[in-house]
Amino acid sequence: MEVISYSINDLPAVTKRIFDFAGDEKIWLFFGDMGAGKTTLIKHICDHISTTDVVSSPSFSLVNEYENREGKKVYHFDFYRIKDQEEAMDIGVDEYFQSGNLCLVEWPEKIPSLLPDNYFSIHISVNSEDKRIITLKHHG
Repeated sequence: MEVISYSINDLPAVTKRIFDFAGDEKIWLFFGDMGAGKTTLIKHICDHISTTDVVSSPSFSLVNEYENREGKKVYHFDFYRIKDQEEAMDIGVDEYFQSGNLCLVEWPEKIPSLLPDNYFSIHISVNSEDKRIITLKHHG
C-alpha cells in the first residue's frame, strides 16, 4: 500500500508514481466521494499514456474508449448513474475487463459482484480545498 498527499499542480508526478506502483495491473478502480477528483486524475493518467482522444466522464454512456498514439485502447467507466448491475452486464463489462487493456473504473462500488478478483484500487479523499490524499493498493 502507498499513500500520497498532493495538490492539482502535483498531478503529473503523482500520475507517474501511480503507474510505477500499479505495475502490470490493467483494472484500476477509483473510489472517492463526488467531487474528490476521480475524473481529473483519470485525465492526467490518460495524458501520461498519450491518449489522442478528449477525456471526459462517461456518466451517461457508462464507458468511453480512448486510444493512445501506439494504438492501445483504454476504457473509462463511470457507474454512478446505473440503477443495477445488470446495466453493466448489458454493456459487456466482463469482456472489457478481460480485454487486457487498461480499464479505469469510477464508482466500482455500484458493481461489486462484477469486479474481477485482481485489481488495483485508488482511494481519493479530500484533505482540504486544494489537497487530496490517495491510497494505492493491489488486490487479489
